[in-house]
Amino acid sequence: MGSDGNQIHAMFFPYMAPGHMMPMVDMARMFAAFGAKVTIIITTMNALRIKNVIDRDVKLGRDITLEIISLPSTEVGLPEGCENVVSAPTPEMSIKLFHAIELLQPKIKKLFSDLHPDCIVSDSLCPWTLDIANELGIARIAFNGSGFFNLCLLENITLYEPHKSIESETETFVVPGLPHEVKLTRSQLPDIVKAKNKFSELFDKLRESQRKSFGVLMNSFYELEPGYADHCRNVLGIKAWHIGPVSLVNRDTVDKVDRGEKTSISKHDCINWLDCKKPRSVLYICFGSLTRFNKKQTTEIAYALEASGHPFIWVVGKVLKTSNGEFEDEEQELWLPQGFEDKNGQGLLIRGWAPQVLILEHEAIGGFLTHCGWNSILEGIVAGVPFITWPIFAEQFYNEKLVTQVLNLGVSIGNEVWKAWATEDSLVIKSGDDILMTINAVMGDTEEAIDMNKRAKKLGELAKKAVEEGHSSYNDLKRLIEDIKMHRISKSNGVIKNSGHA
Repeated sequence: MGSDGNQIHAMFFPYMAPGHMMPMVDMARMFAAFGAKVTIIITTMNALRIKNVIDRDVKLGRDITLEIISLPSTEVGLPEGCENVVSAPTPEMSIKLFHAIELLQPKIKKLFSDLHPDCIVSDSLCPWTLDIANELGIARIAFNGSGFFNLCLLENITLYEPHKSIESETETFVVPGLPHEVKLTRSQLPDIVKAKNKFSELFDKLRESQRKSFGVLMNSFYELEPGYADHCRNVLGIKAWHIGPVSLVNRDTVDKVDRGEKTSISKHDCINWLDCKKPRSVLYICFGSLTRFNKKQTTEIAYALEASGHPFIWVVGKVLKTSNGEFEDEEQELWLPQGFEDKNGQGLLIRGWAPQVLILEHEAIGGFLTHCGWNSILEGIVAGVPFITWPIFAEQFYNEKLVTQVLNLGVSIGNEVWKAWATEDSLVIKSGDDILMTINAVMGDTEEAIDMNKRAKKLGELAKKAVEEGHSSYNDLKRLIEDIKMHRISKSNGVIKNSGHA
């Protein structure tokens, strides 16, 4: 049955990757805090990642529940319990996981049919939820995992194809029809943009299902990219609501620590270390949960950090496997140059997952070296820190251009080559000296660095204000819930009218 009275019932179905799941769970919690009845469809192992924070919401009186289903991992050749992209790091395993999620369609359809919510918020990577929702007469809202800028950039590159008029992979071109002059090289474009391949049809389907949905839900806020929010709605004709930054729903320290994977460091150790540092003196380095560098590139990063003289927190990710595909032991995956940890007294090393929101908001953080994942960009913006940008794959090069060319909040490390997979090997992208020069450009006391800090701080204040009552994201969430209620009324009237004609 549908929800009773004035309360809407929203079901959320996140894609099983940290960068998708975390913001969608945050969004679901925002809906519940706004008075909606919320159901999150989640698989068994992924439920363990979010159970604690959902339990705390329930104790606060919010109407939010988990609908736990089993993922057919073994049916597609995945190990039992492999239910998230972080557990499926190779391209082959990621594709198998994608197929396992597609096999959930009968279960998802039954849940929609049995619970019949007022809307389903589904990740754009699951376009098939649109067909099920339409069949059952339920409004499907697509969650777009990036911002308005990325959406507009992709649409205009697809429409105008400016990259086809240049001869070299490294030649710069301008994307036409945008509010700002945005420059890219062809080497920074995803393969599916430059030429048709086996994934092109899938991504065309994703874009089509997004356009045909009731609307698109964005983890962004108007003051961050106003020209692109307007362009998306008024020029591209895409109905969209911005309700971010959604990470701000995590107000308590315990929520910030529990967000995402289990961290290898206690919040006390982390905060105590930061408390001993001067304001805006620490560089935070994190490349997300999927990026893999080889040992040579990791060595160059270590050299630059040591030579910079700045205190730092480095979230050390796994390195690429050796040529024979094996390690002597599991610890070698989290590799550092020999002796670096012993002789290094200026840095804090975190292996694996870090409580990023908690770290970034500390006054000691003065810069963020990032892979330009959208969640990381937003979390850095909320914290009011400038960026060193090092995009690797997906839409990260697009996000970099927003930071460096539109907002002027960061300095690019200078990577020019897009990868199809975060785990794809390559030669050393940047030397230690190049990395060091970029660190100094952001962490130094030059006029440019000081101005960048001021802009970052001002935008951070706007980000926090956006989710407060009466401001842009709060108002858009309120508008979305009213839109869903109006859709429910229209649908009910339509059913009555149709019944009358029968």
